[in-house]
Amino acid sequence: MKTFKFIFLLIGVSLMGCSDLEEKPIGILAPDGFFQTTKDIQTAVEGAKTHAINEKFWGRKLSIALMLRSDMVNLQSDQTRRVEHDMLTTLTDNGMISEFWLKTYQGIAAANLAIEGAAQVDVADDLKNPIVAQAYFIRAFYYFHLVRQFGAIPYLDANVTDAEAGGSIGRTPAAEVYANIIKDLEFAKTWLPPTQPSAGIPSKAAASSYLSLVYLTMAGTSDKAMFQKAYDEAVEVITTSEYGLDLDSNFQNLFNANVIDGSPEPIFALDYNNVEASDNAYDQVAPMTGIRGDDRNSGGGWSVAVPTEAVYASFDQADYRTRVSFEEEANIGGTFVTYENFTISGHVHARNTPYIAKYTRYPGPFARGSGRATSHNYSMIRFAEVLLIAAEAGVEIGQTGPALSYLNRVRTRARLGGAYKTGADVEMTFAPSAVPADLTSITVADVLEERRIELAFEGKRWYDIARRRLGDAGNGDVFGAGGYEGAKPDFDENDYLMPLPGDELDRNPNLQPNNPGYN
Repeated sequence: MKTFKFIFLLIGVSLMGCSDLEEKPIGILAPDGFFQTTKDIQTAVEGAKTHAINEKFWGRKLSIALMLRSDMVNLQSDQTRRVEHDMLTTLTDNGMISEFWLKTYQGIAAANLAIEGAAQVDVADDLKNPIVAQAYFIRAFYYFHLVRQFGAIPYLDANVTDAEAGGSIGRTPAAEVYANIIKDLEFAKTWLPPTQPSAGIPSKAAASSYLSLVYLTMAGTSDKAMFQKAYDEAVEVITTSEYGLDLDSNFQNLFNANVIDGSPEPIFALDYNNVEASDNAYDQVAPMTGIRGDDRNSGGGWSVAVPTEAVYASFDQADYRTRVSFEEEANIGGTFVTYENFTISGHVHARNTPYIAKYTRYPGPFARGSGRATSHNYSMIRFAEVLLIAAEAGVEIGQTGPALSYLNRVRTRARLGGAYKTGADVEMTFAPSAVPADLTSITVADVLEERRIELAFEGKRWYDIARRRLGDAGNGDVFGAGGYEGAKPDFDENDYLMPLPGDELDRNPNLQPNNPGYN
């Protein structure tokens, strides 16, 4: 008979002192002797990935927070925790932060469990490590989100089995967290196969792609050595034919749950395909960004995160990506309307402006009312982004010729056009176009603008703003009066980081002080 031990996880309310032990025990049951085969390791790895597809992580809380904190989405809600993200007035008791903080550390703990358990499996490294490497990748993935959001954080590479020890853990400097992320990704790159049956399974290409993005992030605005590393890693991904990566010929396919599995572009994805909804293990991005009262998806969306008119106007109408990214028409209560009349639904949240279309048109077979619990594969990184990483880093290190070529590859794909579904639920074909034309020269600003258009509403823009300090007056002033959302008067440089959850700091004084501006 298997015996069990209770492993305390350093997550959410479980960052506790001994006095909290009996009141709030949070953890997982880990069977002694469970890890006997590589299949057992894989089971644990799948558990680690599952936390990312929860509503509290990419299914709503984190993905929507990243949209709201950017300069691309207006909030059509008066819920306090959402207003705080949208206006960058986030407080330490913000419920969205505490929920994705908790869920992220649950994923880390599950990855740690897989890594620790693998040590009990007595098989050759060449059989075991390609599976263990998935856990290293997933751990790096979670920590990369955390360090960009919070800076110095508690870093755990093993699960905490002693409550007293768990209550005394402090914050690890961001530079050390990044070093550990790189170490994990390098292990993953060494042992993972070049490709996997699904983009939802980490591959060598995914590890290398994430290394390029990590280096780009660490470079900030001026670190040439890090830009060189980002460039080298991205170019390796681009030029390694064994990875089988390419741009999808139809931009719409990237947001079509029915065909995304066959696309050559996603490199690592959070895979909601064939995942039946249960216990919040589903996404709500489609309804959060959908049109209130729309007849599609059994009742339309909730009109929460909606682009402003200025955001829509900043896209070229002759660029196919505009048609794919924005919804300009809908059937509301059986009446066909264009975006100037979206308030026909009568709801206070409805807004007469184009909405986000990427998640509402093709939600897949598991979509429920309002498009909840879709079958989407959410690309966490895709080939187009790697091309743009190489372009940005290339400009910074003087490789402007290759950088220009990489950026223009992305624009070339956009000119191909393709089939897409309109708000009236009619399949349309957008003919090949001369827009966007190839650039003949390139600057960092050009690349950042291409990222804004190509990766719009995919959870990338806020991280670009933070790493490039685009909120500063001298770097873009995206939160000033001339920004796409208008002025966010409470923004200052402290807002590039979020506050650690206040209840965590209350339970464990070693996590004090909070990030600047939040004490």
